[in-house]
Amino acid sequence: MIAPFRFGISVLALTACASAQQISQPTIWAGKPDIGAFEKIEAGHLAEAQRHLDRMIAVKGARTFENTLRPYDSALEQLNEANYFAQLMQQVHPDAKFRDSAVEMTRRASAAATAVQLNRDVYQALAALDLSKADAATKHYVTRQLLQFQLAGVDKDDATRAQLKKLNDELVEQSSAFERNISDGQKVVKVANAALLAGLPQDYIDRHRPAADGSVQITTDYPDILPAMKFVKDDRLRRELFLAFNTRAYPQNRDVLKQMMQTRYQIAKLLGYQSWADYNAADRMVGKGARIASFIQEVDTAARALADREFAMLLAEKRKADPSATAVGDYEVSHLSEMLRRSKYDFDSQSVRPYLPYAKVKQGILDTAATLFGLNFKREEGAAAWDPSVETWMVLDGDKPIGRFYLDMHPRPGKFSHAEMMQVLDGVKGKQLPEAALICNFPKPTGDDPGLMEFSDVGTFFHEFGHLMHWILGGRQQWAGISGISMEWDFVEAPSQMLEEWLRSPQVLAKFARHYQTGEAMPPELIARMNRASAFGRGSWTSQQNTYTAVSYDAYKGSPEDVDLDAMMLANVKKYSHTDPLPGTHQYASFGHLAGYSSAYYTYLWDKVIALDFFGHFDRNNLLGGPAAMRYRKTVLEPGGSMPANDLVKNFLGRPQNMQAFQKWMAEEFADGK
Repeated sequence: MIAPFRFGISVLALTACASAQQISQPTIWAGKPDIGAFEKIEAGHLAEAQRHLDRMIAVKGARTFENTLRPYDSALEQLNEANYFAQLMQQVHPDAKFRDSAVEMTRRASAAATAVQLNRDVYQALAALDLSKADAATKHYVTRQLLQFQLAGVDKDDATRAQLKKLNDELVEQSSAFERNISDGQKVVKVANAALLAGLPQDYIDRHRPAADGSVQITTDYPDILPAMKFVKDDRLRRELFLAFNTRAYPQNRDVLKQMMQTRYQIAKLLGYQSWADYNAADRMVGKGARIASFIQEVDTAARALADREFAMLLAEKRKADPSATAVGDYEVSHLSEMLRRSKYDFDSQSVRPYLPYAKVKQGILDTAATLFGLNFKREEGAAAWDPSVETWMVLDGDKPIGRFYLDMHPRPGKFSHAEMMQVLDGVKGKQLPEAALICNFPKPTGDDPGLMEFSDVGTFFHEFGHLMHWILGGRQQWAGISGISMEWDFVEAPSQMLEEWLRSPQVLAKFARHYQTGEAMPPELIARMNRASAFGRGSWTSQQNTYTAVSYDAYKGSPEDVDLDAMMLANVKKYSHTDPLPGTHQYASFGHLAGYSSAYYTYLWDKVIALDFFGHFDRNNLLGGPAAMRYRKTVLEPGGSMPANDLVKNFLGRPQNMQAFQKWMAEEFADGK
């Protein structure tokens, strides 16, 4: 997941100043949190952006790239820095008052960006540029920026533009509130006695020591909740945990979501669109809202038979304990899938955890990316950050610095509770290096506890690192506005999902998957069983993703007045997922993508299709060698947003993407006829 842009301009970063060789860090990182310094930095970025815009507008005579596009791009860079910095602090800062200030700074920075999008003088200055002799990247940049201005409503009358600005300002506040409610909405389930934890790994039990009364607390943080849903034997406890997890931020986010839906609907209508989904698709690969609806049906058709077969297998597994069972609850899927993998595929997912201690996994991912993309990573020891646990790393191409990233990898109160890459600084060739932060919630190594990871956790790490590589390698552009992932938003999940495929390679796992006590490499036969077992559930996973895609689309495809959130959620679960939803859950309240991605959750499946198509061009028997990786780096990652995403796809594949690799991937589960 990536922290998404909320507006057409890439407006959403972090350092006070930077140079191509050494990026200085703002004083905000050092010592105790200083809200005043943070707000001063934010105000400085906004003032600098306005100075560049004033210089651009004041030009007399012919418009050139130097006197018009250069100051505009510098202003955009400053707006981005203000937004990135504010949003990052809103998600990760350990001090609640600091996060409150960051919410306000996000509002101000986003309001400034909206004002630019509605500024006719800025728009007309860009429109006056002669693009006939421009290079392809500059022509694409300016053309796309002009489209963003039009989608913002720059050509509307004064009253409409004022209304649009008001609505966009409200939307920023609503989105921030929605995300903040989720971050602050951790719940705790009190388990009567430790015996109810039967089935969980011993290291998990050791981390959850009983209180004086014998009770144990399990939180809704990922390292707590996900293993419990998979391994706990007690059905009643799993129900209780699932209910707690899926009622986070409820009921407050029910009302906030309805407000967001109404605000977005009003924006779309003012701009001449029938729905937010139509408006939101206008500058993306998908093109139209109706295409999202047809894509949902295409995916359902492709996955239905496999999902049906998997559901029958889960039901059969459940009937071993309950012969009269006729349905599978959504809260049971993780546990039943684990039991089925043990019984049918002879694979216990706990058996691989000793080979996946956090520190080894981290180094393994760094080594894999270094080999794959021809890079080096060097940790900056002692560098200050927003929390003492955060690591700072420099990315080197040979001995040349090309970017920096921060690893904030373990849970803490008030922190973003899922996993995402957050942009920190745009890369501009010859001026400044790109920066980004990975925000995750993996088990934290402490004392004798090595922080053993689930296989799925490692997949998440690979996924987010794929985003990071896209941002860093695509961050050497001549313009900030095309740096990294400043492109069609429904392409950005393709590089991240493709890198997940490296996790299943015996060649890759042999580099880092070693037992935390003995140092023994993960046995090849265990890897083979793991890969075969992990293929089970691809149809169900696709159906679940399609459910979320449909919820995302249905929330924004028409008038909010016609949407009953609970009824809509229930209908889509029943239509696509095969499982019975547990009564009393309100999953939409903690479905953070409904704020950022809004109607575009389809991006994950859309890009899974592209990612698997890309992956088909690599040698599966030698994923760390061969020419495909560098060709991929050069043709897909390094161009950043300098050309249309469809062209990136065609340049690598030699054709547009299709569903064949995706369908083959799903069929692999039963390819051996079993």
